[in-house]
Amino acid sequence: MVRTLVRPVLLTLTVLTVVALLVAGVAMTTSALAGSTAATYVGEMVESRALVAGKPAVSVEMSLADQAETAREAAEKAAEEKARREAAAAKEAAEAAAREAERKAAAERAARAAERAAADPRSAAREMLGEYGWGDDQFGCLDSLWTRESNWDHRAQNPSSGAFGIPQSLPGDKMANAGTDWRTNPRTQIEWGLGYIRDVYGSPCGAWGHSQSTGWY
Repeated sequence: MVRTLVRPVLLTLTVLTVVALLVAGVAMTTSALAGSTAATYVGEMVESRALVAGKPAVSVEMSLADQAETAREAAEKAAEEKARREAAAAKEAAEAAAREAERKAAAERAARAAERAAADPRSAAREMLGEYGWGDDQFGCLDSLWTRESNWDHRAQNPSSGAFGIPQSLPGDKMANAGTDWRTNPRTQIEWGLGYIRDVYGSPCGAWGHSQSTGWY
């Protein structure tokens, strides 16, 4: 009777043991599969992060380096262009300042020359003879000519003909070719008169000779 009971019990235990072993095996297999799946997923994540726009990680790094180099070169070119523009502007400003300084200096020289000519027109005319290729020997003729014409008065005006100024230009506004201040600046009048004498008579003595013969020049 005991033996009869033992056998079923043993059989039951054996079956339970086998089932337990099977369950344990399934669990181990499931765990291994889960680990493998997780590892595969992690690997895929790493790989996917390493791929940007279909490029591998090395290509991405090279692309970023190229972009940085391009940006650096662009910044350098922009800085060089800015420096070039600033240098050009500084040069232009310096040249403009130099021109303005020269203009002012020339205006001051002209004003001083006009003052000297107003105070002593004869000396001013004598100094200007060389500019027309004449020597001091021509001044005597010029002095005689313009003493007769206007007595070296830059405001002199012929009441009958309207001739004006030291050289008695007719009409007076012909002297505007020498300067807009022809009415008031003796030097401007002298410059025009010497040019007229050169073009028409060749020299002051030539003009004086004509004046002596005809009474005018």
